[in-house]
Amino acid sequence: MTARVRRVVCPGSFDPVTNGHLDIVERAASLFDEVVVAVGINASKNRLFTPEERIDMLTTACERFPNVRVDAFSGLLTDFCQQHGIVAIVKGLRAVSDFDYELQMAQMNSSLAPIETVFVPTSPEYSFLASSLVKEVASFGGDVAGLVPAFVHTRLTERLADRSAERARPEDGA
Repeated sequence: MTARVRRVVCPGSFDPVTNGHLDIVERAASLFDEVVVAVGINASKNRLFTPEERIDMLTTACERFPNVRVDAFSGLLTDFCQQHGIVAIVKGLRAVSDFDYELQMAQMNSSLAPIETVFVPTSPEYSFLASSLVKEVASFGGDVAGLVPAFVHTRLTERLADRSAERARPEDGA
């Protein structure tokens, strides 16, 4: 009898990847045979980092987990799961408000495909952490070095500095 591989997905935009994301990935990696960290690609959303940059950062951040790989998807997550033999979606929960939203998503996903959703409570030290807050605090010069991997912090501060310089330049022909 052959053993069945339990492959799960940890989806997100990861713009940028935070230590909170990595906490959930690490915990999922200890529970399941294989974890696919799936970067959602949505061209209509304005992201700080390109899909390729987010995939690159996640790949580097997840190198220490031998049973984790990084991929990208667009469209329905359930379609991605079915195409890749994924049996469950792992979602981190920070607060009750996350649960309300994620429960609706889980129920919608299960109506579309035979995919379970597993909720993992965020570790207390990351319960406030969100990529959007990291970007906002960093854009105002706040110290987010302890909230993201060091190499992500470097890329984040460089990108924000580039964007700030672009906005400060006078427009051509002015």
